Amino acid sequence: MRKKQDYSRWEAIMAVRNQSFKTSMARKTALLAFCSTFSLSAGGTVVYAQDEASDASSDRIVVTARRREESLQDVPLAVSAYTGDQLDELGAQDLTDIEALSPNVTLETSRATNTTLTAFIRGVGQQDPVSGFEAGVGIYIDDVYLNRPQAALLDIYDVERVEVLRGPQGTLYGRNTIGGAVKYVTRRLDDEPEARLRLTGGTYGQIDAVGTFNLPLMPENASGGYLRAGGAIAYMRRNGFGDNLVNGLENYNKDILAGRLTLDWGLNDAFSIRVTGDWTEDNSDPRQGHRLLPYTDLTVMPAVTYPVLDNVFDTRAGLNTPEQSVVARGVSATAEWQVSDEFTLKNIISYRDDETTTPIDFDSLPIVDLDVPGIYDNKQFSEEFQILYEGDRLSGIAGFYYLDAEGLTVFDVVLDETAPLLMLAGLNAFTSSDVSTKSWSVFGDFTFDLTDTVSISAGGRYTEDERSISLLRTQYFTPGFSPSFGGPDRAPDVVLADLDASATFTDFSPRASITWEPSPEHTLYASYSQGFKGGSFDPRCGANAAPDLDGDGMAGAVDIDDQIAFCRFEPENINTYEVGWKNSLGGGRFNSNLALFYSGYKDVQVPGSIGIDADMDGIAETFAGVTTNAAEATLYGLELDGLAVLAEDMAAAGDSLSYQFTLGYINAEFDEYTGRTGTDISDVAVFQNTPSITAFSRLSYQRPASLFGKDGDANVSTSFSYRSFTNQFNYASPLDQPEVWLWNAGLGWTAADGKVKLSVHGKNLLNKEYVVAGYDFVTTLPEFGNSALGLSGVLTTFYGNPRQVFGTIEVAF
Repeated sequence: MRKKQDYSRWEAIMAVRNQSFKTSMARKTALLAFCSTFSLSAGGTVVYAQDEASDASSDRIVVTARRREESLQDVPLAVSAYTGDQLDELGAQDLTDIEALSPNVTLETSRATNTTLTAFIRGVGQQDPVSGFEAGVGIYIDDVYLNRPQAALLDIYDVERVEVLRGPQGTLYGRNTIGGAVKYVTRRLDDEPEARLRLTGGTYGQIDAVGTFNLPLMPENASGGYLRAGGAIAYMRRNGFGDNLVNGLENYNKDILAGRLTLDWGLNDAFSIRVTGDWTEDNSDPRQGHRLLPYTDLTVMPAVTYPVLDNVFDTRAGLNTPEQSVVARGVSATAEWQVSDEFTLKNIISYRDDETTTPIDFDSLPIVDLDVPGIYDNKQFSEEFQILYEGDRLSGIAGFYYLDAEGLTVFDVVLDETAPLLMLAGLNAFTSSDVSTKSWSVFGDFTFDLTDTVSISAGGRYTEDERSISLLRTQYFTPGFSPSFGGPDRAPDVVLADLDASATFTDFSPRASITWEPSPEHTLYASYSQGFKGGSFDPRCGANAAPDLDGDGMAGAVDIDDQIAFCRFEPENINTYEVGWKNSLGGGRFNSNLALFYSGYKDVQVPGSIGIDADMDGIAETFAGVTTNAAEATLYGLELDGLAVLAEDMAAAGDSLSYQFTLGYINAEFDEYTGRTGTDISDVAVFQNTPSITAFSRLSYQRPASLFGKDGDANVSTSFSYRSFTNQFNYASPLDQPEVWLWNAGLGWTAADGKVKLSVHGKNLLNKEYVVAGYDFVTTLPEFGNSALGLSGVLTTFYGNPRQVFGTIEVAF
């Protein structure tokens, strides 16, 4: 039973969190009013069009958000883009750093992992990384969709740009994604030989080394033919922010070796093929959580008490089986053939796989109360064919996409502390869930210019997803791991599920928009788009516990139809309406983007769990997942981003002062949320990983400066990012994060020829502690189907990075 002191600790934490939430409301109102006033006069995105008369503006950037090259300021979509040089200036190290820059976006390191990504855009995402759950936000590397979140937290090196598209995607490319997409675009090769070396050193023993090369094997000839090779290798190492006080391992450390190799061949100026391979090896120690509850172990004499640790990055997690490891690799080939002035054919084929072994200690104690060793093994093959048309008034794309993917998740749930209460020697719930996806779709999107200033677009996508699951859930009533994790070879005592099932889901998703450009400086648009996320089977389902769902008098223990229906969940859909205004004023000195959106979110997939009494003694000794389409919601909000060149030539030729800003606001509320009791609990359900306000503000000063006898430009900047109160789950929890401000600063110098770069960056300079993920098996809300597991009371948190300072030198040869 849970101890009274545990409840007191929990109630105290909840009181502090709730008070922080209430006191932040007045600040939110003032912040929103201030940011809206300023950004309407001087806002803009991070990447902008440049007028030749304004040297202080950023270079004009071309994005491919609509599968054709366009200026970011002309694209009638809610999209942010950041060049590799800009990300260097900001000190961005991986995709989670993009979160602060982009409105209504959450990109976080998943709980108890180092390189698994949790992504949410405009309230839509997927927090659970196990197989069977499809991502709500698509992550792409050079147009290749990553089907699973493992190894998707990409480090930023040798990158050309990162694009963040908000809202449903699918009529233009790749996999349909219901919430948005993040596109990681690697640097393209050119005809100039070059090698670069970038070295970074910083606090916590940080040592990063990145080497890149570009080698033209055959210079471009008169017909446009060429052959180029290039690549990058990166080693990133950092000591832990804390320590594991039980096994001596570091906690939150980093040890990653990664690389890419590219061969780019142009037969002539009409045909080219690019082959790229990449790999990542993550040998970091396991990231274990910080326990928020004290615990006294009465099973030993004398009793041992484990108080809450002072350092939030320290842990007492005892599990280290299997050893933490992540290996990911992939290869892709992109071929383009310009058949004529109007038609271009493009084909993208790719294979990827990754394997993760990880020890997850939910209770973060030396005892074996809720220990979960896990393995993720993912494979995918994708093929995409596109026909692009660019005429005088009509342009667009038609394409075909195919995905064949398999995700295997294997894990134990060891509950040895619970076993004595059940008169058992040990207790282990083993799960093996192998989910395969075969998906094909056809899509198209075309734009027609009605006049020189008005154009209309229409598109659609038809998708067919076939999902199959091979699920085995068993229990062992003897101590130790299952045979899959090195335990003794023995038969399970109870079979909770032994299911093979498949289902097919189809959908048609339309999109339409109208764009008006009253002048070259202004773009206004209105759009409608529909998003779709396929159904599947819950990978933790206890199929044998299914009730009699078809009314034939037989329950799930003997009725396979009941088991399939119990474990299956249906697709979810979203309808999004958006209006936007993009402008570039004062010769490119003032740029701003404004988007207003409204979404109706239906049949929302809600993961839940129920207790299972396998031996029918009245005690639920394990749990099973049951995902339902229990919710409907309404989401609306706004997104502003901007850049203002406040002053130029202030003291000397070339001096400039600029201000960059982003603001996101979202109102996300459930209209209906059916709990396990069958009642509507939408009045207490909340959206996870969706702060109502996100903001970013950066002031940057640049001036010419000579260093070591070389001409160049110096830059100094300071920035703040803000996130309002954030729920970690779909219910109020003591792990919810109150509003948080983070302060960063940077100083850099770049030689005029670009061959030498020096910089120093400080991140989270105020050393704020803020929660990004966690496990809560204390907050018992039966309506949500949660079951308290473990006797110690599991309330475990994972935190964002503390204060870091690092310096970088980059040299080109």
